[in-house]
Amino acid sequence: MSEIKDPLILAINPGSTSTKISLFKGEKEILTENIAHKIEELARFNRASDQDLYRMELIIRYLREQKVNLSEIAAVVGRGGLVRPIEGGTYIVTEQMVADLKKGIMGDHPSNCGGLIAYAISKALGCQAYIVDPVVVDELQELARISGMPLIPRKSIFHALNQKAVARETAKKLGKKYRESSIIVAHMGGGVTVGAHYRGKVIDVNNGLDGDGPFSPERSGGVPVGDLVKVAFSGTYTYQDMKKLIKGHGGMVAYLGTHDLRVVEDRIDKGDSEAKLIFEAMAYQIAKEIGALATVLFGQVDAIALTGGVAKSKRFVDLIKKRVSFIAPIYIFPGEEEMRALALGALRVLNKEEEAKVY
Repeated sequence: MSEIKDPLILAINPGSTSTKISLFKGEKEILTENIAHKIEELARFNRASDQDLYRMELIIRYLREQKVNLSEIAAVVGRGGLVRPIEGGTYIVTEQMVADLKKGIMGDHPSNCGGLIAYAISKALGCQAYIVDPVVVDELQELARISGMPLIPRKSIFHALNQKAVARETAKKLGKKYRESSIIVAHMGGGVTVGAHYRGKVIDVNNGLDGDGPFSPERSGGVPVGDLVKVAFSGTYTYQDMKKLIKGHGGMVAYLGTHDLRVVEDRIDKGDSEAKLIFEAMAYQIAKEIGALATVLFGQVDAIALTGGVAKSKRFVDLIKKRVSFIAPIYIFPGEEEMRALALGALRVLNKEEEAKVY
């Protein structure tokens, strides 16, 4: 296929009860929609990955309603699901990947539909399908895998899509290429992951899903292991209860009953000392994690980037800045632009700036 100036790229990001789609012309987003799904509609499917054709039909219907000429789409890119651990990058969706996503080789999750839908649409349109930087990106150096307990090696599960996109933007601000940079990225959302990006790879990062690193608005982060074992075997909590204490009912919401930073800041302004303590403790732990990763990079850090929804809070960001500004310049990227990150991943391949990887 010859190179197309400002190609049309369809990005697809399936969530638990909606599917977000965006249409990009080159780097410019020209159309976006969040297609909501009724719970009762999704309930008829046994697995999240079985929803792919249902979601695809709604996407095609919407695009036709918007008078989009589907034949002009040069690439379809889906949110990377739970595939086997892979290096970061833009991957061609192959039949093997489709089989793994369908089977749920690493778990069943709505994001698995991203690659499945992209593949199905691409086959119908005669273009290429991709995924970009899924959450299972694994580029850890071997030292970082050692936990202290052979039964439980450290795993790489983090906000790879947004972290990698932000690291690339940070490198650009520095006038450097991503693969030549040394950057620490802290993604701060419902979960928090802090990664050491060294020469284009995330060589160390906390597992933000299963209780590692700083606590977050709704996750416990790492807690004292001995006491955790005592609680787990106390007879008071089931296995599912414990999982919820780690993810969903942990962190800030466990202490303050809310995961909304705006509510917490309002309580602080009204003199709530406990809200102030927990708010500052979360910033303290994130700053400490950034400091720890500076040692991983031997102190040679080009920049620190703070991103995610929590980065919208100037008060919170300022608390982190006070503790880590001595390490390197700090760049702030409030929120996350996952759809743009997906589209740019495909665009780099279409523009021959990067070679697509094969799963």
